[in-house]
Amino acid sequence: MTGTSGGMCWHLVVGTGSGPEGSRPTVNAWRPQGCGAEKGYVREAGYALSTDNMSHLFTFTRCFFTAKVTIIGATGQVGSYAAHAVSQFPHVQEMCLYGRPGNEQYLDGLAHDMMDSFAARGTNTRVTFGTNPKELRGSDIVVLTSGVPRKPDQTRLDLALENAKIVRHFAEQVGRMAPDAILLVVTNPVDIMTSVALKYSGMMPHRVFGLGTHLDSMRLKACLAEFFNVHVSEVHTRIIGEHGDTMVPMWSATTVGGIQIDNMIGIAKLPRDEMIERVKNSGSYIIKAKGATVFGPGDAIATLVRTIVEDENRMLTVSTQIRREIFGYDGVCISVPTRITRGGVFPIAVRLSPTETTLFSESVKVIKELTERIYATLDAESSGNA
Repeated sequence: MTGTSGGMCWHLVVGTGSGPEGSRPTVNAWRPQGCGAEKGYVREAGYALSTDNMSHLFTFTRCFFTAKVTIIGATGQVGSYAAHAVSQFPHVQEMCLYGRPGNEQYLDGLAHDMMDSFAARGTNTRVTFGTNPKELRGSDIVVLTSGVPRKPDQTRLDLALENAKIVRHFAEQVGRMAPDAILLVVTNPVDIMTSVALKYSGMMPHRVFGLGTHLDSMRLKACLAEFFNVHVSEVHTRIIGEHGDTMVPMWSATTVGGIQIDNMIGIAKLPRDEMIERVKNSGSYIIKAKGATVFGPGDAIATLVRTIVEDENRMLTVSTQIRREIFGYDGVCISVPTRITRGGVFPIAVRLSPTETTLFSESVKVIKELTERIYATLDAESSGNA
């Protein structure tokens, strides 16, 4: 139901809520864009009536900032899908599709295609596009997906060097044009690329992070849900370390239905090694079968953007710069449990098992060595071009 009262737009949704006391009728009222949102936020108020005591009324108020989200690499499959997935969130006020010079026509077509989709949805998210760095101005969140895929005969280091040049180029633009934005790096190898983006953007560490092992953690979650024949929401698990061969599953923090996994009946039959290999090879399998991974990373990106825009304060496993005083290492970006807010990303120290500690240390050393080699090559090239 919609209407106006005292010059204020309102929208009512009546449904069934749930809580410790059981189901209850609920009413939510919110002011959409154009009714206060133009000041930078949407104010949302809700009211709930208990079925046990209908005379008891309580209210709550939540404030959400509206945001401009920019996708760098929107012409790619992951970038374009992520843009469409992110645009569904009501607090994303503007979606900017950004690409390299020469892709203007494609970006124009993509923007029109998305606007047709919004018309079908009944939403009015603003869509802009361009290749001029000025388009980055005013961005609250920038998602960097640009890069080249790994070729069959290409070493991991070669891929890292090729993509590092691309990431450095765009990171410098973001640092100049949107220094207060939060930069999410998706380009692979993502841990090294996150470090590159952080260094060359000049941004604060808490404003730059990478997709990391967030999607790997979701893949392991799906494997465990399948094994125990439970809904995926009943499984909580994490993979830390590198998004790659040295990833580390946190079995010590894995639960099913709130029960620590080692206490589950049938745990002896759990094919842990096979599951981790399946997670490691999942991307390669999909690429071989259909050419690219799109929906998994695209929706993982959307989840992270929503977490920031709606200031959910969730703890997810993403690639962030770790500090020596907390983790025993520094100068490297790698996936650890991280609190994600509208103000930035903040890694959280957790206790690992002895085996997990050893494996995590090995993963850090691998990423740190490769990152330093990439830095040395990029800096040498910059000095040679000076």
